[in-house]
Amino acid sequence: MLLGDLDAVAAIEASAYGFPWSRGNFVDALAAGHLAEVLEAGRPLGYFVALPGADELHLLNITVAPHWQGRGLGTALLEAVATHARERGLARVWLEVRASNVRAQALYARRGYATVGCRRSYYPAAGAREDAVLMSREVPAERA
Repeated sequence: MLLGDLDAVAAIEASAYGFPWSRGNFVDALAAGHLAEVLEAGRPLGYFVALPGADELHLLNITVAPHWQGRGLGTALLEAVATHARERGLARVWLEVRASNVRAQALYARRGYATVGCRRSYYPAAGAREDAVLMSREVPAERA
């Protein structure tokens, strides 16, 4: 993901979420050196932003444009996240997902993520806050 991608990324983000990241959030993530990748086929279709740590990768945002959901692009992005973790020798990927987003939770579970906890009142929501489901996946090391 480059600065030149951010108008398209922010447009996807705004179309996918009621409480989207701002363009400034993406600028800050890039400036901080977070991993950020755009999935393109002539135009951006999805993206992710992740924060590498000492021995883990925290997936901060993963989104597929609403019109392109259900076509395997989320799976492709999740595999790219796992590849980045593996290449950096990071053993685990963590993420939060809205408790109401059962479709995303099912995708993560199919890709090997397990529910490991709950973060109370984590996300903004209309008139209140929404819990996040904390999920994690081990990333096996590459075989020599």
